[in-house]
Amino acid sequence: MAAQDGIALLKEDHRVVKKLFKDFFAAGDRAHATRRRIADKIITELSIHATIEEMVLYPRARAAVPKAEDDVLEALEEHHIVKTTCAELERTNPRDERFTAKMTVLMENVNHHVEEEESELFPRLRKAFSREELRTMGDDMRAAKVVAPTRPHPHAPDEPPGIIGAAVVSAPMDAAVKTVGAAVRRGRKAVAGAVDGGSG
Repeated sequence: MAAQDGIALLKEDHRVVKKLFKDFFAAGDRAHATRRRIADKIITELSIHATIEEMVLYPRARAAVPKAEDDVLEALEEHHIVKTTCAELERTNPRDERFTAKMTVLMENVNHHVEEEESELFPRLRKAFSREELRTMGDDMRAAKVVAPTRPHPHAPDEPPGIIGAAVVSAPMDAAVKTVGAAVRRGRKAVAGAVDGGSG
């Protein structure tokens, strides 16, 4: 089976995130741990997705698609808003009254961005690039996913060449932050369990 072309890969990413949003809201207001876990997955998926669009898709769209400049600039600003909201969500306790509100705003922004890409930009890309070029774009996006940050960095460069250096530096740091964060959460859980067990 042939590997997905770049547009098919991005559409699949869109479907994954849409499903995660649905799962988040289906979990219910009291499912704090479940919502935190799903929110973290959404943040990771969006961080990687934004990076591959910024590293691979947008530079090629600017170079090959007539009048794509304004669309790309708007998309970069939409990414900035999404990254900023993701960074706030990452720091927000799921019990905080604004946690779900932030997720709602994030979902609305992402849905708007996806709708514009899939209805306007992607059809223009299909006309501007050959099948082989789109397959190569997909290969390049898969390669970019390997080095893409898994956390939001709203103040990092969002265009080549700066984004490439930022991604290479950020990805290992993101992995370390996630590992340490998981260890801290396990430690807190163990302490809480010991306190609860000792108070009986």
